[in-house]
Amino acid sequence: MAQFGLTEDDVDRPSVDLWPEVWDAWCVFYDCCTQWRMGAAGPIGLDYLVVYRELDRRGTHSDADMDAVRVLESAALDVILKSRNK
Repeated sequence: MAQFGLTEDDVDRPSVDLWPEVWDAWCVFYDCCTQWRMGAAGPIGLDYLVVYRELDRRGTHSDADMDAVRVLESAALDVILKSRNK
C-alpha cells in the first residue's frame, strides 16, 4: 500500500464477526494461508503437515478444529477458483 501512497486508514476493510468456537481454527488457517499445495492448475489444498504442526503448536487437537480448518480451506478454494475463471 505504501508504494501507492496509502495507509491502513485509507482502505475500507469489511467487518467480519467470528464465533468464539471457530477462533482457534481461524487462527490456524490464517497462520497457514501461505502453505498451499499447488497442482498444474493452481492451489489444490493446504499442506496438512503444516496445518497439523500449527494445531500442535497451539495445543489444539480437536477434530472439530481440523474440520473447521477444512471448511475454511474449501471456501477459500472456491473463491480462488472463481476469481481465476473471470
